[in-house]
Amino acid sequence: MRLSVRSRVLTGLWLTAMSAAGALLFAWPFLGAGLPSATPAMAVAVGAAFTLIAVETGTRRLDSRALALLAALAALDAALRLALVFGIGGFSPMFLLILCAGYVFGPAYGFLVGAASMLLSALATGGVGPWLPYETFAAGWVGVAGGAVGLGRSGTPGRSDLVRLAVVGVAAGFVYGAVMDVWDWTFFRGATDFGWVPGLSPGDAAARFARYYMATSAVYDSFRAAGNVLMIVVVGLPVLHAMRRFRSRFEVEEVAGTDTLEGAAGLA
Repeated sequence: MRLSVRSRVLTGLWLTAMSAAGALLFAWPFLGAGLPSATPAMAVAVGAAFTLIAVETGTRRLDSRALALLAALAALDAALRLALVFGIGGFSPMFLLILCAGYVFGPAYGFLVGAASMLLSALATGGVGPWLPYETFAAGWVGVAGGAVGLGRSGTPGRSDLVRLAVVGVAAGFVYGAVMDVWDWTFFRGATDFGWVPGLSPGDAAARFARYYMATSAVYDSFRAAGNVLMIVVVGLPVLHAMRRFRSRFEVEEVAGTDTLEGAAGLA
């Protein structure tokens, strides 16, 4: 039990530090400077994800079975993203698994599913570019949000769980679009009223970005928010049930007696 508490604290500290580094990437245009170059940004995103895997593995919160499930979820999510590459507005079915994985397995696992899904789909489509670090963090934070509302939840998933996820799905639809727009916004240099201009004060930059978002993306992102709710309502419950069953199989109880030690060791 002591090891479990210590591992959770370590994971929480690293997730916070990693998110702070990611937030700095998005905050860069509001600090009076230009964007960081693509190579350091990509190094931060990939390094954060792999270090989180190392932390989770080192503290025994992420074993071979959880890693295998992570790879399967990332592959399935990448396929879902590819299946609707020309979707309706900002809608994409990939956010369902990210939200559900975070809700059932926790914020750190949710981040890994979101980040791995983006990285894998980018490699599959050749969509590796300067936008990928931002997509990696943004999708990872969707999983963190799902995990945050799922903390402390146990037992058979029900309607209350769907309501919680649906609320997060709406917020994630708009917030994901907004944070991704920070990168897009920097290409509208000097555009009247809403273009990005290096050297602006944080307040002026934020006002320009708000006008840019409302003019270009608010309606687009509403399709993502509505699509998230639709996916959660339609198939969220069976997905949560399936993930909960996986989690119950991953959790191994300590047993006493010589007759059961071999079985317990085989599951560990």
